[in-house]
Amino acid sequence: MIRLLIKAASVALAVALAVALAVALAGCATPPTGFDYSAFIQAKPASLLVLPPLNDSPDVKAPFSVWAQATRPLAEAGYYVLPVTLVAETFRQNGLDVAADIQDLPIPKLREFFGADAAVYLRIKEYGTRFVVFTSDTRVEVEARIVDLRSGQLLWQGNAVASSAEQQQQSQGGLMGALLAAVVTQIINTSTDAAYRYADIANERLLGLSRPNGVLPGPRSPLFGKPPNTAAR
Repeated sequence: MIRLLIKAASVALAVALAVALAVALAGCATPPTGFDYSAFIQAKPASLLVLPPLNDSPDVKAPFSVWAQATRPLAEAGYYVLPVTLVAETFRQNGLDVAADIQDLPIPKLREFFGADAAVYLRIKEYGTRFVVFTSDTRVEVEARIVDLRSGQLLWQGNAVASSAEQQQQSQGGLMGALLAAVVTQIINTSTDAAYRYADIANERLLGLSRPNGVLPGPRSPLFGKPPNTAAR
């Protein structure tokens, strides 16, 4: 018995020492650095061209939902953003209507077509409603990068997610009630394209000024020219 107690005490001491060491190392670790905005600040883009997004999701409505709502947060951030309808019509008249072909266009050609300072390349990673373990989750995930059309240099990149799971509460109707509610929610959200609303939230989180390490304020914003760490509200 005494040997067992001694052994248990030794194990507990070893665990305690390991935890203490991990905490000490975490305290000494270098904190993650923010995004390097040096190229962004030097480029000072004033006008942005938002390209039609690539779509990795199975939902064919995703590109239209995300693209249509991506210009608002950028305009509110202080940039002149070319209207989506104008951009889409310009590409259509030049025989381009596939997002992959458009995003593969040479940067000088985009500059020649639209005269914008920079282009916003979007990619949809997830879009739609899915059934997950007695719950239904409407989720949109979008990636973006901003490229200077004058130099071809990457100015910024990031990603954001919006999900109905953030607002869901535990069901009070038991297992069968939760299952039924999830099925009904999935049917309704899929048929009404509930992901459209979450695409707007994801775009705001991705391209709005409230995002840490996000897009810098444009020249029409009262926050223009302030250091990156004060750009977020």
